[in-house]
Amino acid sequence: MKIIRWGIMGNAKIAREWLIPAIGESQYAELFAVASRDQGSASALANSLADNERPPLAFGSYEELLACDEVDAVYIPLPNHLHVPWSIKALEAGKHVLCEKPLGLSSGEVVQLQNVAKRFPGLLVMEAFMYRFHPQWVRVRELIESGVLGRIEHVQASFTYNNTDPDNVRNMAGIGGGGLMDIGCYCISAARFVFGKEPMRVVGNLDWDPQFQTDRHASGMLDFGQGMATFQCSTQSHLSQMVKIIGDKGTLEVENPFFSREGIPSRLTLYRNDIEETIVVGEFNHYVCQVDAFCQAALNQLAIPTPLADAHENMKVIDAIFASAIESAWVSIAK
Repeated sequence: MKIIRWGIMGNAKIAREWLIPAIGESQYAELFAVASRDQGSASALANSLADNERPPLAFGSYEELLACDEVDAVYIPLPNHLHVPWSIKALEAGKHVLCEKPLGLSSGEVVQLQNVAKRFPGLLVMEAFMYRFHPQWVRVRELIESGVLGRIEHVQASFTYNNTDPDNVRNMAGIGGGGLMDIGCYCISAARFVFGKEPMRVVGNLDWDPQFQTDRHASGMLDFGQGMATFQCSTQSHLSQMVKIIGDKGTLEVENPFFSREGIPSRLTLYRNDIEETIVVGEFNHYVCQVDAFCQAALNQLAIPTPLADAHENMKVIDAIFASAIESAWVSIAK
C-alpha cells in the first residue's frame, strides 16, 4: 500500500510529542524528514527518533525540506504568523499541507491562502483541529442529528491553562500570541460544529497581560439565531476544558473535548427525562485519527476532511471577537 511521506517543519513540542508519534502509528504515513532553522537542531531531532525503522532525514532549513522530492506532505507547527507564508511556499513546492491552528492571523490571511490553493487543486491544505477527528465528536454529531437533545439552544465551552513563560510564543504579541488565537479558537470551532452553521453576530471581552500585551483571558457570546454559544478561555488559569450542549429535550456534556488524557476513555454524559446516561466512546488518539484521515484523502484523491472554508469562517469569528472587545459592542459576521 502506498503511504504519505511526511516532512516536519520545526522542532515544536506539539510535533515532537504528538504529531510525529501519530505518524509513526498511522498505517498510511511515514516520517521521512525533519527540518529546523539550523542543521544542529534538525539533526538533534532526527537523532532523537533513532528508534524509527528508518531515521528521518535532517534539513537545516525549511527551504531544503520543501525542495526534497520524496516528501509528499508537510506539517507546519510554526508560530502563528508563519502559518500562511509557509503553507503557500509548501503548496508551490508541490506538497500537501497540514498546518496548525489557527491557520492565519486574520480571515484576510486565510483568503490569501485560499486563493493560492485554488491554483493547486491536486494538493490538500488543512487546518489541524485534531479534536474534530476523535470518535467522541462523531458520536456527538450522531446524537444531535438523532434528535435526542431536541432543538439546540445553548453551547457552553471553556479551555484554560496556565503559562506565564515570557519566552513562549503564546505570550508574544505581534506573532499571533494570546489565548483567543491559541485555545479560544477551539471553543469557537466546537460551537460552530454543534450548531452546524455560522453565527450572525458576536460580542467579546478581553483582558490583556500588561507585560506580554497578549490577551490572557477572553470570553464571548455567539448568536446563531436559533440559539447562543458562550465561551471562556485563559492562558493564566488552572488547566481545564469543557463543552456542554443544551437542547430543549436534553443536555450533553463532552468530557475532555479538546485533548485526550492518556489512559482515560472518552465519555459523554447525556441528561434527559431526569435520567443520567454515560456513553463510553473509548480511548483513541485524535492525532492518529487526524493523520489517518488526511493521508487517506491524499492517497485516494478525496475531498479534504476539513476545508479551508471552515478555517476562514472560524477566523472571521475570531476577528469579530477582537473587534467587539475594542468597540464594546456586538459585531455582525459578514456573509
